[in-house]
Parts: sequence; C-alpha cells; structure tokens
Amino acid sequence: MSEKTFSLAVRQDGIGILTMDVPGESMNTLKAAFVEEIRAVLAEVKANKELIGLVVVSGKKDSFIAGADISMLAACTSAKDAETLSREGQVIFAEIESLPIPVIAAIHGPCLGGGLELALACHGRVVTDHGKTVLGLPEVQLGLLPGSGGTQRLPRLIGVAKALDLMLTGKQVRAKQAKKLGLVDDVVPPSILLDAAIKLAKKGKPRHELKRDLQGKLLETNKLGRKVLFDQARKGVKAKTRGNYPAPDLILEVVRIGVEEGMQAGLAAESRHFGELVMTAESAALRSIFFATTEMKKEVTYQGAEPRKVGHAAVLGGGLMGGGIAFVTATKAGVPVRIKDVASSGIGNAMRYSYDILAKKLKRRQLLRSELEKQMSLLTGTLDYSGFHRVDMVVEAVFEDLSLKHQMVKDVERECGEHTVFASNTSSLPIHQIASVAAHPERVVGLHYFSPVDKMPLAEIIPHAGTSAETVATTLAFARAQGKTPIVVKDEAGFYVNRILAPYMNEAARLVLEGEPVEVLDGALLDFGFPVGPITLLDEVGIDVGAKISPILEKELGGEQFQAPAAFNKLLQNDRKGRKNGKGFYLYGKAAPRSKLTGKEGKKMVDESVYGVLGISPQAKLAKTELAERCVLMMLNEAAMALDSGVVASARDGDIGAIFGIGFPPFLGGPFRYMDSLGIEHLVGRLEHYQKRYGDRFAPCDRLKAMAAEQQRFY
Repeated sequence: MSEKTFSLAVRQDGIGILTMDVPGESMNTLKAAFVEEIRAVLAEVKANKELIGLVVVSGKKDSFIAGADISMLAACTSAKDAETLSREGQVIFAEIESLPIPVIAAIHGPCLGGGLELALACHGRVVTDHGKTVLGLPEVQLGLLPGSGGTQRLPRLIGVAKALDLMLTGKQVRAKQAKKLGLVDDVVPPSILLDAAIKLAKKGKPRHELKRDLQGKLLETNKLGRKVLFDQARKGVKAKTRGNYPAPDLILEVVRIGVEEGMQAGLAAESRHFGELVMTAESAALRSIFFATTEMKKEVTYQGAEPRKVGHAAVLGGGLMGGGIAFVTATKAGVPVRIKDVASSGIGNAMRYSYDILAKKLKRRQLLRSELEKQMSLLTGTLDYSGFHRVDMVVEAVFEDLSLKHQMVKDVERECGEHTVFASNTSSLPIHQIASVAAHPERVVGLHYFSPVDKMPLAEIIPHAGTSAETVATTLAFARAQGKTPIVVKDEAGFYVNRILAPYMNEAARLVLEGEPVEVLDGALLDFGFPVGPITLLDEVGIDVGAKISPILEKELGGEQFQAPAAFNKLLQNDRKGRKNGKGFYLYGKAAPRSKLTGKEGKKMVDESVYGVLGISPQAKLAKTELAERCVLMMLNEAAMALDSGVVASARDGDIGAIFGIGFPPFLGGPFRYMDSLGIEHLVGRLEHYQKRYGDRFAPCDRLKAMAAEQQRFY
C-alpha cells in the first residue's frame, strides 16, 4: 500500500491535527490524485463527534503548501478536462469550509496558489513571522487564474481592490503585510505556531470583518463604484499587457461575476475560464519556462564535478555592478563579502547600494531592523587585500581593460588560497585572454551579470577551454545561491545574450535612420511583448557602450548584422550617451516633462533635436508589425546560429537566457519555442523575403535552412 499524504491525529482536548506531508518530496504540492484521500479524511472528521476543532499543518520543515502540482495540467487534452480539475478542487475546499467545527490553517513557509486557496477555505489562519513565510496567488505568472475558489474567497476576505492587486500581479506578501491586509488572524514565532492555532480553534470560528479604507467604501459597496473600480483595473491591465496575456482580463471578469452575481456564479465562471486558460499557447509557454527553471535548479553537478562550498566571497570594484554583486551575495546567498576598491568612496558607494535597497524594504515592512543589520554586517570593505586569504570566490567587476584585469588575476593568485575561483564579470572581453596570465587558468571563469544586478535574474557562466569542471560547478552553485538563474555559455565574443541582442538593436537603429519615429518603433516592440523598446534600452545601457560592443562582435564573429550604422558616431560627437548623462533619444532631468500632480518625471518624451543631429526628418511609413518583425527576425536568426556553434548548450538554455537576460516576451516561451510556433519553413521564408529587400544581413543561417528542408523543430 502506498504511503499516505494526509494523517489525522486527535488530541485529548478534542482538537484534531491534520498533517499534510507528501512522501519523498521536499515541498508539499496539491495533486489530483489526493482527492479520494482528502475525502476519506474529511469523512473521518465528520464522523468523530469528539472533535471540537481542526488544525491543518504541514509535515515539511520549511514550507506549508507551495501550490498545486502544475505538471498535472499537461495531462489535460481539452478545456473540459482542466475545468473538471478546477471543479474537483472547488468541491473539496467547499467541503472544508462547510465543516461545523472551526478549521484553522497553521502556516509556516511558502503558502502559495492552491496552498493559499486551501488556507482561505479554512475558517482562520495563523502564520509565523519567519522570513520564509510568504502568501500569494501567483497563477497569473503561469498564464492561469486561481482555480479552487481563490478568486471568490480572497475578495470576500480582504476586499476587491486588494484582492485584485494580489491576483493580477502574482506578488507574494510576508506575514506582517498579510496581517495588515486582513488575510491572516495572527502572526506568531515558529516555536508557538501550533499552540496559537489550537488556541484559536478552541475559541470557535473566527469572525472576519472586512476592513475597508475610505476609497474601498466608496468603490466597493455600490454598483457604480464597482464599475469604476473594474474599469480602472481593466485600463491598467491593458496598459501593462498590451493584450498579450489573456489571464488578467479573465481574473477581472471572474471576480466581477462573483461580486455581482454571487459565489456560485463566480465559482462556475472560475472553473470555466481556468479550463480555457490551461489550453492557451500563452500558458503553455509560461509553464514551459517554469519547468525549465525547475529542472535547472536540480542540476547541481557539472560534467560530474561537485561544487565546492563558498564560505567567504570578495568583489573587486565598488561601482554599480560591484555594489549589486555584493548585495545579492550578502542578502540572498548569506555569504560574507569583502569589497575591495582603490578609493574609500568606491567602498562607500557599494555599501550604500545595499543599504538603500534594504532601507526601502524596512520602510515597507518587508524586513525587520534586526534583519537589515544582520545583512549589512556581512559587508566589509578594504583598500588592500587584507582578509583575502580566506576567500573562496572572487568576482572581478573593474573596468573593461584587459591589462587591469590581468593585474587582478595576478593579485588574487598571490593573496588568496589554493582553491580560490577568479570569476570575471566582463561583458565583452574573452575569458581565455583574461586567463592567459594565470598560474592556475583552471580556476578562472567568466561570470556575467546583468544590470541592475539586484533585479535581473540571469547570469552567464563562461568557462574557457582550460576552466575545470569543479570551477564551473562552484560558480553555478554560487550564482544560484545569489538568486540567479545561470546558464553556461561558450567563450565567444558577446557570449549569448549580447550576441543575439546586437543584431536586434542594430536593426532598430537602421529603422530610426530610415526615418521611423523613435516612439513608434519602441511602441511596436512593446506591443510585440518586450518590456522596453530597443531605443529606450539603448538610452538605458548607454549609446557609448553600444558603440563599443558592435565593432568587437563584428571583428570576432564577422557578419553584416553586427555593423552598427556609421551615423551613430554623430550622436557621440554630440555627447549623447543616454540616460547616464541626461542626453540621448529621450528627454531626461530638467528637460523631461513633469506630472502636474507630483512634480515627478512623467511619460517619457522623445528629444526631437536628436533627428537634426542624425540629419533625418521622422515619418511613420511602415506598419508596426513590420517594424517588430524586422528587429525580431535578426534576433531569431542569430539565436539559431549561436545554438549551432555551441554558444548555448540547448534550446532550453537559449530560451531562458533570452527571457531572463533581455526580457524576450515570456508568453512566447523564448526565441526557440517561438521559432517552433512560427514554423521553421515560414521563418526561413520571412528571412528570405527581407533578404531580397534589404540585403544579406537577413540571410537565413544554414541551421534554419536545413531544419526547414527536413521539417524539424527545436523541441
């Protein structure tokens, strides 16, 4: 007989403890297979007349329920199948809610998705004040909506506006925020969680009064106010998703039906729309990303080598990148970091980088002052190499100057231990050149972060031919501990992300020089699904940085697609570097338009004088779809070439790299999944169409032509 997931123990005082513990798993997830087992336990609860209350707990040390097991959705062949799954969850949770005795959820660790829906079906909730305790309904991030009653119970508990905010963003709240929202009844230390839940159960079913602020009262308690609320929410969703994601609109619709027509109508709409969403291409793509990143987390060794433990780390350079790397090392990985810079001001800046982020979290009550102090205490600074003898990992984040990096390698080998890894955060210099002066080249590796480091999830790990497998394994584990999703890429110019980004950006630049207005071009790629337009991105990264990278790629890799338009030199001659010096394609600083209400910078406006510098008069001639297609095709073709030459190991890594590194639209699943969905033959046809019009930079690569001829796919 298989091991059970749910077990009921009845205490002498009449309180039942219902423990969920999925055998052989590190986290609890809800599976369709549990339905019969839960029914049997609930029947046992109903039959036991001695019971005066029930407490639901997790048997796992650090988590409550991380959500429903989404792999079961792959078995659904129709919207009806998925709707049935949703209905089963709704029925079970309704059964919990209708128990005559009080049911209290005792929550420690993640309580997400289906886990929170189960907790909402209980009559009360007690959570721990531990950092690992988070609550949320993140289904929207998988292109879905909460399907087990969450869309109906959450608004009734905390109000419509607050519930929509959680469901439309998928954000997770900590214990104190949950208490403030009215989501939980009590917050206690982990040591007394069970006692507090038992105590609450003995008091009877908790009464929940919906606390609304003035705005809530005005908007949520009458039909007209609710119409305004839903209309505003719809506008916000449209501005954010640009119609690319169906889930947020359906979440709004399901909540509206529940509020206007009652719980049963809301539940029927919830399961119906849940079924529809499971079958959408968008949800399939978003779920593929989830599975890919989950799979990557499990890959702990590299070519059979185990990672070494990193007990102490150091960062060379206290600039923006150095400050960001030190921050994620201390706060996410919990590893002490030594920051070395040539000037005290550099160390001060790096320290301030961390302090400013943590102070914001403290202000928002996402962090206790003691936690802030503990995390800041992991950061120390030095002008020399004192303390470096015990460092296991050094991340170099100094200027892109080969002789300077050579000096760093020599210094680290002199000052550090036998096993210390030297990881270079270079974005353009080949790793084998950096390692050429090393006495131990096997311990030199590239570790390329993206700016801003505290927000961008990707890290590229670049071994050169002589890097040892242990060094790569250690660096992968270190990047994961920092909260990154790392991919291993080949030591070639531009690595992977900058390599596929350059042709895309160059094509955007050509379109501007053809006279397409900057805001129209940026808008076309926002509509396509990118988080920022290419010209905005150029301003953010720095026009001077873009100008430096293109010639390197062109020299190393060849190919017309890497040629930056010569006219761009005119921008640098005009001292236009982008946001950093307040002069680029858009207006910044004092010249930027301001909001009449707040006085802050309003919607970005194009600096019209840029057209004069480039000697063009803007006029929108091409359709937005064509603007987007020209830029995106350049990226897709380059991604296929990068995979073909082994820059990335797999289509999976290439998709993750593009989504997490440059915001390739997640609902398309990444460049390789998107090429599959277009059809390789169709893709080759479109490239050849543009090749005839604009030249050989659009020539489809050999890999794509061969795949089209043999009707192959990447997946």
